[in-house]
Amino acid sequence: MADLRPAAVGLRTRLFQIIFESDSRLAKGFDITLILLILASVAVVMLDSVDSYHSAFGTLFYEAEWAFTLLFTLELAARLYCLERPLKYLTSFYGVIDLLSILPTWLALLLPWGQSLLVVRLLRVLRIFRVLRLMQFVGEGRLLIDALRNSWHQILLFLFAVLMVVIIFSSMVYLIEPPEAGFTNIPKAVYWGVVTLTTVGYGDITPVTPLGQFISMMVMLIGYSIIAVPTGVFSAEVIRSLREQRYSNEACPGCGLDRHEHDARYCRRCGTWLDENTEDPRHENDADPANE
Repeated sequence: MADLRPAAVGLRTRLFQIIFESDSRLAKGFDITLILLILASVAVVMLDSVDSYHSAFGTLFYEAEWAFTLLFTLELAARLYCLERPLKYLTSFYGVIDLLSILPTWLALLLPWGQSLLVVRLLRVLRIFRVLRLMQFVGEGRLLIDALRNSWHQILLFLFAVLMVVIIFSSMVYLIEPPEAGFTNIPKAVYWGVVTLTTVGYGDITPVTPLGQFISMMVMLIGYSIIAVPTGVFSAEVIRSLREQRYSNEACPGCGLDRHEHDARYCRRCGTWLDENTEDPRHENDADPANE
């Protein structure tokens, strides 16, 4: 939403800075208040679906829901009011989410079948991802996304290898086990293999022969062993990204040592001035006649 611009200088610009930005105390307070309102409104929707709570607090939930709907309606109106192109925001992803978060309640008031849309109000929780653009969260989010992007080749290759293992063991069990055990075809055997490998174990299909049970045990042990592999790959990328953020690849002109911190001025090994574009302040002080 970086291409959104305020409609005019003055009140609309000030409103835009509060609603769409997070670089002031008032703007951060608005974001935090909106997060709390979203969580509270989602909690009301979830609790209202419980029959016992609905019977005891139905009126309270109804009034709270309308209070949230009015607040979110005013918030959406304020967003559209302060924008230069409100229709562009309204047709964006978050604009549609904003609209869907209030539309079911208004439709339930006007249309009899609108009650079936009330569950759509849970989409309000998606709005949290917009207001969590506070600066302390942006860096961490980008770090995880970059780590996932850099490691997806290794993870995809690993998942392909796991799929091959599942197909091999599932085909073996399909050949060993009788159809009465539930292994009537290879796809069902693969389903059993995935459930067993992930250690979920629904129990709807189980081997009955000793050899099949032994293969099941092997698949379970493999499942426990492979859990750490994608976690390790992803963690390694996160650590590498953290190091890249902290250290520079610029080598020392004196000894060639690299991986200094970005704000380092001197080499940690030989003490050489690292910035080749400027003069070492120590040399300037030595050349100053006032120091003689």
